[in-house]
Amino acid sequence: MTTGPGRTASDPFVAADEALVQAAFCTGEFTTAERLFDEARAEAARDGDQEAEAQAVGGLGMTHHYRNIAALVAGQAPAEADIAAEDDLMRRALGLSEEAGDTAGTGRALFGVGLVLQVLHRDWDAAMRYFWQAFGLAEALEESGDLYGRSEIHRHIGFYYLVEDVRPREAVRQLGHSLALRERLEDPRRIPSALVALGEAEMAAGNVPRAVELFRRAVPIAQEAALLPWRIADPEQNLRQAEAAAAAEAAARG
Repeated sequence: MTTGPGRTASDPFVAADEALVQAAFCTGEFTTAERLFDEARAEAARDGDQEAEAQAVGGLGMTHHYRNIAALVAGQAPAEADIAAEDDLMRRALGLSEEAGDTAGTGRALFGVGLVLQVLHRDWDAAMRYFWQAFGLAEALEESGDLYGRSEIHRHIGFYYLVEDVRPREAVRQLGHSLALRERLEDPRRIPSALVALGEAEMAAGNVPRAVELFRRAVPIAQEAALLPWRIADPEQNLRQAEAAAAAEAAARG
C-alpha cells in the first residue's frame, strides 16, 4: 500500500511492501517488513523527504495492524500498547502527508487512521469520518500507482454497507470494485479475501448461486498461494455455508 509511480525493483518501498504482503498473507513473520520500513523511514528523515517518510511510517503502521489482526484471529485481544502504537504511526503518517501536500499519501493515511478505529476500536462512526475522506481521494491513490490502497478503501466502504448501514447492493458494488482493482495487480495472494468479501455481500443480497461461484474460485487460489491457514479456512467455510444455503433453496423449490 505504499508504492507509487516510478518505483523500481531496487526501491526500498518495493522490497518492504513485498515483505509485508508475504507476512500478512502467507507467513505471519513481520520482522523483515518492519526492518525495511524502518530503514526507509530513517533514510527519508535524513533526506528531509516528508512524502517518503510518511510512506514508511504508514508502512510501519500497517505492519503493526497486521500483527494486531493476527492476535484477533487467534482469539486474543491486542495489547492496548500495540493498538496505541498502530494509531500513533497512522496519525504520524497522516500529518506528514498533509504537510508534504501529498494527496495520494493523505488518502492512504486517512484510511489507515480509519482502519484503527473500525477494526480495533469497533467504532464505525468515528472510522467513517476518515474513510469518507479517503474515499474522496481514492482516484489519487490509483493515479499514484497504489491499486491495492484504492482497493482497500472500496473494501471497507463495502463492509460499511454490508454490516453497518445495511445496503447489500451497494456493498456488492463497492466490493466488486475492490476485487477488480486487486485482479489488476495479478497477485494471487490478495485475491481470495476479495472474492470472499464479495461473496458475503452477494449472500446478503440473496444471490446465493453467485456467492457459491465466488467462494469456489477463492478456495483453490488460497490453497495454491499457500496462504496462512485461517486465510484458507475462510473461503472453505464460506463455501460450505453457501452450498448448504443453495441446497436449501433448491429443496424449498421442490
